[in-house]
Amino acid sequence: MMTSVEEHLSNNQLKYFIIMNLPKIHSISKKILVGALGAFLSFFLLFHASANLLILRHDGGEWYNAFCHFMGTYVIVKVLEIGLFAALLLHVVLAIWLAVTNKMARPKGYHKPQRSKTHTGSKLQVWTGILIFACLIMHFTDFYFVKMGLVKGKYMVKTEDVVALTTTQPDAVNYAEQHGEYSARENWLTNFDKEDKAVLEAAGLEVEPDFYHQAREKFKILHIIIAYLVFFTVVWFHLRHGFAAVFQTFGLYNYKYGKAIEVLGQIYTWVVCLMFAVVVIGVYFGL
Repeated sequence: MMTSVEEHLSNNQLKYFIIMNLPKIHSISKKILVGALGAFLSFFLLFHASANLLILRHDGGEWYNAFCHFMGTYVIVKVLEIGLFAALLLHVVLAIWLAVTNKMARPKGYHKPQRSKTHTGSKLQVWTGILIFACLIMHFTDFYFVKMGLVKGKYMVKTEDVVALTTTQPDAVNYAEQHGEYSARENWLTNFDKEDKAVLEAAGLEVEPDFYHQAREKFKILHIIIAYLVFFTVVWFHLRHGFAAVFQTFGLYNYKYGKAIEVLGQIYTWVVCLMFAVVVIGVYFGL
């Protein structure tokens, strides 16, 4: 049984241990959070790239616009969208914070002749992450800001909503049919411009972004194609190291499974980035 003196010393030792190791524990917790957020964002990229393949369907946006309509109208999806943006911002902020604190903690004048691949990859992660964030501004300007009404784009309405106006507002119905294009199954009237949007909204129609024709218009412009291919290349560099880094963070990267994780990461990275690139290049060449 411990005496009061021994208990006092034991408590002091515990406090000393916590105080001395708190920065390290705090740093590890931030790394784990960055890794978890990175894994979540990586899986979202696969989901996003898979959905984008619908743009290559020549159906007037029937499938892709139906998908975008679902993603933009259901409450649960909207909540997940907020969570996605929060995860992205938190991932960026924590990653930069870790990079800065690690640099400040490194001894001055420390010299190491050879740098490991992990060190180089980790250093590139910060810069590629910043570049990705900058490219996302371009991406949001081309697509997401259209949804928010901040920039002009392409728009669509449900065919059933237009038909409902046949008796009360026949002029609005004629205008919609003359200026719009029916999707393959005629569930949507699509490819309206900003001027058309104002007329349709004045008739009481609910107008939504037409991301199918928006994408097909944007990806016909060469400099936009080049910008997006640079974007996907930066994502490739970031994912290539980040995939293995997540496993390292959670202690799953070891001698036994390390090679398999590297190969799986390469496959995952190439598949995601090629799916994005195929859509952009395919639309440009008329697929």
